[in-house]
Amino acid sequence: MVELKTDTSIDAMREAGRIVAQALTAVREAADVGVSLLELDEVAHDVLRTAGATSPFLGYRPSFAPTPFPAVLCASVNDAIVHGIPTGYRLRDGDLLSADFGAELGGWVGDSAISFTVGEPRPEDVRLIETAERALEAGIAAAVVGNRIGDIAHAIGVVCRDAGYGIPEDFGGHGIGRSMHEDPGVPNEGRAGRGMPLKHGMALAIEPMVISGGTDHYHPAPDGWTLRTNDGSRAAHAEHTVAITHEGPRILTAL
Repeated sequence: MVELKTDTSIDAMREAGRIVAQALTAVREAADVGVSLLELDEVAHDVLRTAGATSPFLGYRPSFAPTPFPAVLCASVNDAIVHGIPTGYRLRDGDLLSADFGAELGGWVGDSAISFTVGEPRPEDVRLIETAERALEAGIAAAVVGNRIGDIAHAIGVVCRDAGYGIPEDFGGHGIGRSMHEDPGVPNEGRAGRGMPLKHGMALAIEPMVISGGTDHYHPAPDGWTLRTNDGSRAAHAEHTVAITHEGPRILTAL
């Protein structure tokens, strides 16, 4: 069932989203050659503590997971697409990091992700990240009252496929609000004009993921959480929590 949020609830989600944006900004600023993923997780955790918020990631255990997620930050490096568990791995020059983070405040959740390079960027990684961001912008632009879920999916898919990139099968965005994952699902590829109609008060986490090698296939790492590309090529991830309103899409996790 899809819950339509009131304008007051959307304002409350914006406060949670603001914390998410602050944490991801802090992570990006702290990420440097030699910094460990565990240290970045602690940076993000400090933002939560300061804001009096909690993490919807920490302890989360969906049906596919062998263990609860042990951190507040998903840190996916290079060929890791999403759900990377922070470890003692220290970032190296040229690494591509996708950072995904959520916050819960006052019973409402925000969720967002960014991808960036550490040290000297590879031109191909810059293009990959820019494509993920353009796909996110296209998906958000389609998130208007009167459109359908398929319009968002189609807009994202066109950008990714036109760039020659793969889209991970069976993973995409989702409804969000009182919990991190709610109905409806938001695919990263689909047919325009199909699917659930978009209404004022819907809140969606829109999150394109792209694989540079051009294939859609991935596999879980031994930790049971991290998803890695089958061909070893790099991946990027971009995400915002967005409210559908009569005035147009409202990005709740912007800084």
